[in-house]
Amino acid sequence: MLSHNSHCVVITFPLQSHINPALQFAKRLARFGVKVTFLLAVSAHRRISNTSTNLLDTSPVTFLPFSDGYDDGMKSGDDGKKFMSEFKTRATEALADLVRTSEEESRPVTCLVYTLLMSWAAEVATSSLGVPSAFLWIQPAMVFDLYYYYFNGYKDEIMKVVNNDVDAVELPGLPCKLTCADLPSFFVPSNAYSSTTLAMFEEQFEIFKSTTTTTTTTNSGPPKVFVNTFDELEPEALKALHGSVELIAIGPFVPSAYLGGKDSSDTCFGGDMFESSQKCSEWLNTKAENSVVYVSFGSIIVLKRRQVEEIARGLLDTGRPFLWVLRRASPPSESNSPPDADEEHVRSLIDEINNRGDEQGLIVEWCSQVEVLSHNSIGCFVSHCGWNSTLEGLVVGVPMVAFPQWTDQGTNAKLIEEAWGTGVRVKRSSVEVKKDGEDGKEEIVESEEVKRCVEVVMGEGERGEEIRKNVEKWRGLARKAVEDGGSERNLVAFLEEMGRD
Repeated sequence: MLSHNSHCVVITFPLQSHINPALQFAKRLARFGVKVTFLLAVSAHRRISNTSTNLLDTSPVTFLPFSDGYDDGMKSGDDGKKFMSEFKTRATEALADLVRTSEEESRPVTCLVYTLLMSWAAEVATSSLGVPSAFLWIQPAMVFDLYYYYFNGYKDEIMKVVNNDVDAVELPGLPCKLTCADLPSFFVPSNAYSSTTLAMFEEQFEIFKSTTTTTTTTNSGPPKVFVNTFDELEPEALKALHGSVELIAIGPFVPSAYLGGKDSSDTCFGGDMFESSQKCSEWLNTKAENSVVYVSFGSIIVLKRRQVEEIARGLLDTGRPFLWVLRRASPPSESNSPPDADEEHVRSLIDEINNRGDEQGLIVEWCSQVEVLSHNSIGCFVSHCGWNSTLEGLVVGVPMVAFPQWTDQGTNAKLIEEAWGTGVRVKRSSVEVKKDGEDGKEEIVESEEVKRCVEVVMGEGERGEEIRKNVEKWRGLARKAVEDGGSERNLVAFLEEMGRD
């Protein structure tokens, strides 16, 4: 049985897409009576503290901010390698201090759970601090499998697709063939972050060759990895590495109120690093049921001017109301530099749409996404297909237009369109552009394609009806997973193991 003395420490990278699932996982542990301490960089803690939607003071989770040496956040031009090295050093010190003080207070740390980009945490916890650790994978199981195969014998096969030597690759146990556009973008050498990010992922996957640092169990067998997914959603991917790594589904990590209401007060993540617009709810309340197109590309992506123009034209041409979260290159409060011509143009476009007399569109810089998606006026989600956004759309039952940009998003889009049938994926066109006075080409999703995809998803055609049926099916299965299904059972098993004396 679970010991009431269980004390779990959760540590995650200071990015919104990492904080949200890690925090929701922490809240679920706390619901079972586990003491949870959430280690978070000061930069992220400050930004969360300054938003009106933060739950830092009312959450059942204890937040412990630590300085990573970049208390105002990493800035453009900062050395990425130096940042990662400093983060590791400072986080290790903070973790050691926490383990020591918790022991002195007779509430010792019984487990460390860490997320992406922190492979060092397992070694520090197990070897230096004597604390068992568990790895929480916050992307789909299928993406985990792809990285595992890349680092364990299938790199050449995958690179044949990347280099256009073959059209697609089929990997053991995975449900579909994958083209280059379906693979994680870091596999593509031309990606600016490819070499650095792959090196960090490789370090993480090397750890799986030693079971002692990746699982809290003392039993023999493959290392365990906890995944933000559920059994019915990715049955093949969860079993693909059987015998090498055991992937255990304990998701989806979405606020409880949208998953059957075990905690009806849990209506938001409570860890937003950006201030949500107060206009959204009022504006949505004026719109008809299932009529609004919601558009968001997450917390990192900044779209180019031409792409912003094409999306705007496509949305306007649908004649449907739309709510668009559009991140700017650098909010005024975070930059002393004047905006460039493209940024000025985008701002003018935002003002033009927001000031239209017909109120067809509303553009804001941020919103509480899961609350917006659950509003009865939302009929479609145009998304970059980040894994958090993908799961949120699935859980609340909103059909999607998949508009992937980078990292795992191409794989997620593949799953949305082909594996689950909950949306359609945009097709890009090669268009002529001028850059620094030189002629060139750029991959763009044109306005006609934006309009076409929205109409497929929201229209009365046969495919749109099928998508909406599939959305309802997956919505029900997601709820069942955390009510009394596999994810709930898997989480309880983890807690019981963590609480053993």
